[in-house]
Amino acid sequence: MAFVTLKDMGSDFHRLERFDGGDFVRWQRKMHFLLVTVKVYYVIVNPRPPEPGENEEESVAKTRERLRWDQDDEICRGHILNGMSNTLFDAYHTVKTAKELWNQLERRYITEDATSKRFIVSKFFDYKMVDGRSVMEQFNEIKSILDRYSQHKLALDEFIVVTSIIDKLPPSWKNFRNNLKHRKEDINLDELGTHLRIEEDLRKEEKFMVVEQNDYYSKNTIIESRDAIFDESRFQSLPKQVEQKEGQRDVEENHENEVEPRRSKRMRIAKTYGPDFYIVKVVHFLCQNDERKMKRQRGKNPT
Repeated sequence: MAFVTLKDMGSDFHRLERFDGGDFVRWQRKMHFLLVTVKVYYVIVNPRPPEPGENEEESVAKTRERLRWDQDDEICRGHILNGMSNTLFDAYHTVKTAKELWNQLERRYITEDATSKRFIVSKFFDYKMVDGRSVMEQFNEIKSILDRYSQHKLALDEFIVVTSIIDKLPPSWKNFRNNLKHRKEDINLDELGTHLRIEEDLRKEEKFMVVEQNDYYSKNTIIESRDAIFDESRFQSLPKQVEQKEGQRDVEENHENEVEPRRSKRMRIAKTYGPDFYIVKVVHFLCQNDERKMKRQRGKNPT
């Protein structure tokens, strides 16, 4: 039995939060379930079997029962100590039995939890949901606060709880919040959680949708749905400037300082002609006219 218990101890403590002095009631319940699972919790509620008298002979069964109780008490005490933070472990590791250790923790921390009830109440009514986080994640956080109500035996009407959670919805859920308020029938906490989960799933699917080509939208037009939050950091219009090395910056600065070479005037100004050029053109024109006249005369007076 001891071998099975030690094996379970190594696997179960990975799932148990270390007690650091806060929220003792929750930690105590988890520890209680663990001790019951490994079948050693009985040493806290049942006293140790008595030792035999001086002249009394003890049966083998009684001896085994007492030895088993001592062994399970040590294992139970080890479970409780290993479930504490290092600071609390150093403070309580000298306690001899599991029952004494259990009672000392209750006397100290249940009293402190009783004084923290007013903080739990204010924490629920001051809680506000925000955009940018999952609504269901925040809804579960509120439910964890309400669980602490039951741990401290605080009663709160479910209608008030549901109405308060509806008022805590983030600003982007304004239309959905108003629709819930105008419902004629009341809903409980579980039904509210179902409505929130369905609405959040629909918003995830409809945040960006693709429509077919028609008269108003071109093909593959992306339309942003209602209440969608645009994240500018994900769609930057300007690319980020890449940090350049010192050598690259010097080369670019030298290129900027260089003067563009001067172009030749012959590329930009039309060519001009002097008077000699026009004289040659006139003489050439007159010569061509004389040659045409001579040909016409030869045609009139053939030899």
